[in-house]
Amino acid sequence: MLCAALFGHPLTWTWTWTNSSTLPVPVKFQHRAASVHLSLSANIPVGSDIRDNRTQHSVHLDSLRALEWDKLCDSVASFTRTSLGRQAIKAQLWSSNWTYEESLRLLDETNAAVEMHKHGGCSLDLSGVNLHLVKSAIEHAQRSLPMDGNEAIAIAALLQFADMLQFNLKTAIKEDADWSARFMPLTKVIMGMLVNQSLIKLILNAVDEDGSVKDSASYALRESRDQVRKLEKKLHQLMDSLVRNAKSGTSFLEVEIVDGRWCIKSEGDQLMDVKGLLLSSDTGTGFILEPLSAVPLNDELQQARASVAKAEEDVLFMLTEKVKMDFEDINKLIGCIIELDVVNARASYGLSFGGTCPNLILPEGCNSSIANVCLSGDQTSEASHSKKNEWVLYLQNAHHPLLLQQYRENLENAKRDVQNAFTEMGRKLPGGNMSWKEKEVVDISLLKMKVEQLEKARPVSVDFSISRRIQVLVITGPNTGGKTVCLKTIGLAAMMAKSGLHVLASESAQIPWFDSIFADIGDEQSLTQSLSTFSGHLRKISDIQSVSTSRSLVLLDEVGAGTNPLEGAALGMSLLESFAKSGAALTVATTHHGELKTLKYSNEVFENACMEFDEVNLKPTYKILWGVPGRSNAINIAERLGLPSSVVDDARELYGAGSAKIDEVITNMECIKKKYGDLLQEAQNNLTESNSLHEKLLLARRNIIEHGKRQRLRKVQEVIKAATRARSNIHQKVRELRASPIEYSPPSATDSRQRGGINSNNRTTAGKKNLMALHAHISSTSDISQPRSEEPKFPTVGDTVYVSSFGKKATVLGVEPSKDEVIVQVGSIKLKVKFTDIMR
Repeated sequence: MLCAALFGHPLTWTWTWTNSSTLPVPVKFQHRAASVHLSLSANIPVGSDIRDNRTQHSVHLDSLRALEWDKLCDSVASFTRTSLGRQAIKAQLWSSNWTYEESLRLLDETNAAVEMHKHGGCSLDLSGVNLHLVKSAIEHAQRSLPMDGNEAIAIAALLQFADMLQFNLKTAIKEDADWSARFMPLTKVIMGMLVNQSLIKLILNAVDEDGSVKDSASYALRESRDQVRKLEKKLHQLMDSLVRNAKSGTSFLEVEIVDGRWCIKSEGDQLMDVKGLLLSSDTGTGFILEPLSAVPLNDELQQARASVAKAEEDVLFMLTEKVKMDFEDINKLIGCIIELDVVNARASYGLSFGGTCPNLILPEGCNSSIANVCLSGDQTSEASHSKKNEWVLYLQNAHHPLLLQQYRENLENAKRDVQNAFTEMGRKLPGGNMSWKEKEVVDISLLKMKVEQLEKARPVSVDFSISRRIQVLVITGPNTGGKTVCLKTIGLAAMMAKSGLHVLASESAQIPWFDSIFADIGDEQSLTQSLSTFSGHLRKISDIQSVSTSRSLVLLDEVGAGTNPLEGAALGMSLLESFAKSGAALTVATTHHGELKTLKYSNEVFENACMEFDEVNLKPTYKILWGVPGRSNAINIAERLGLPSSVVDDARELYGAGSAKIDEVITNMECIKKKYGDLLQEAQNNLTESNSLHEKLLLARRNIIEHGKRQRLRKVQEVIKAATRARSNIHQKVRELRASPIEYSPPSATDSRQRGGINSNNRTTAGKKNLMALHAHISSTSDISQPRSEEPKFPTVGDTVYVSSFGKKATVLGVEPSKDEVIVQVGSIKLKVKFTDIMR
């Protein structure tokens, strides 16, 4: 009935038959248009088992109400963008029959939506989509009735949103293929939406954004509207002429349209000099008259307007027929949009309140094909994963969702009050009464102080680390110390993780998957059933015990309270031991009875914890001390509040020395625990700081190494450039020496005959020495940046070499090292070439 009312369309039911002792019931329904699956119950047995099932369902709903799950559902639903999505997410969150695999799928969907938010380009903002109008259009199409223009525009907006979402998703995947996996499983939903582009174009060409049909939608519509405009123009001119030609003595006249007909209205009782039909007349208020000359034009105008309405209806009926042809695709698209709206609401809630995707595990002894599998978004290290494996429930810095929401709302309201006060003060004119200004300044100061106080009074987070061996946790502490808040925080976190919501805790959160969450919290007094508070608690606990399983979470507030303390303590101990034996996955109980603290020392599945109390300021700190049983602070508080010492001493004497010693032991344990916690926190801070310094040192070392490399490279480049310039200069000098003749003084005739041979030999010898020295210098400076190369080796006779000046190969016939020349034969030509001109 819920989903039929939600979607207004047929549902597909799946029936499961078993043996004759059970009744067939639908175990799953699926909206034909939407991919929304909600698992119901399996086979409901007949007879007494039916009553047991009803009891379980009733106890479960009562437990969720005790946890204020309805308020959390409303908070999550506020992030939806469509009314149908709001109804769907409430129905989804109140469904309690999710399997472990389905819970993992819901969390994967939420993670995908979070990734879409981080990407930014694939927005799931459905604020521009009106599913109610789309649904109304489909209903009209089913009944073959024309839809109106706003409904047509709503369908076009829906198709455009789906088309744009697919385009943005394809663009993101094209830029980085990894986004496809990050957006899964929403990628499959989005890419599976069918969008009729021709229908979008047809609607937008026929209907304006305001829902009015365009003139261009049809020829008949354009002609009819032109006729209407012409007639209205004629009537305007006629009425203007009648009003201007009326006698000056008449009262004030004006044109008025009555039921689509143009008339003249007089505000006085004096008759005007215009013939016409009297439509209304009131003494003192005037009368309305339709001039006879305007009657034919008004009649034509009415007919033209009827033609316009008929043409508009024809256009809308044509669009309705087109929508009817795509009925199935649009229906499926509605389902996809609702599903995306639901998933986006879960993701937006987690992002708004700083939620974390939990690692959802199965309690030991549960069977599942994917048991204890981490989610795709959980990228924890092996050390962290090993640490979390020590705990069955691991929540650090966990917040109660409703308290955090209330804190944020109060802070936002306080800031808004300050802003409004400034705005109101700015609207007042300057130069007013000084006392009034001083009062405004004082009011704003008080509002600012309130904001500062709220910012400092942030809700206290709580750490939960419950090991795998623990089945029962007993929390003690003073009234208003936060015990009940801790119970609700655990219950809400478990329900949130099961329903696909991120929990409000720090990273590495781990929560078991519970098949049911049962809670006995609050006053269960019932006057209609003649039940006292104690009886109401007992009845509910009895129901919880009868329906809880080895995969259930049980939360008991003030167990054993409401009766004689001794009997209540004994009954509380017995109840907790019973839950431990029955095999509930985890039981968390709060109590004031000191006897329940001793269960830890007789049964290893029990653990103690207490709410810390600041005895100096006489107020709770709302923090949990693990492994430490709570102690009574009533007598000490009474003494600090000024109760007479005689009364306090008598109370201590009546309380007993043994109890006082127990309290002293507990006090010492609390001091040791607090000291250990402080030292642990200091060690963690030092470790964090050392890790930070280590990272900085590594970064500095990498920077120094990189700087050294850059400096060496720069020096080498400078040396290479200098060597290149020197080599170029030397080669230039060599070319100049080779190109210019050796200068010498011309000898006289006698000297030339006597010393001709000698001078010639000397010049030749000197030139050779200069050239050899120059070549040696070139060889020594050819590459400064490289090691000195070996002396060049001349070819031997018979070697084949390549002569670069001829571009051909040649055979070596002789070698003259002193002249740096080689005699070669190229074909039939013999010649001498320089050693530098040949290549081997």
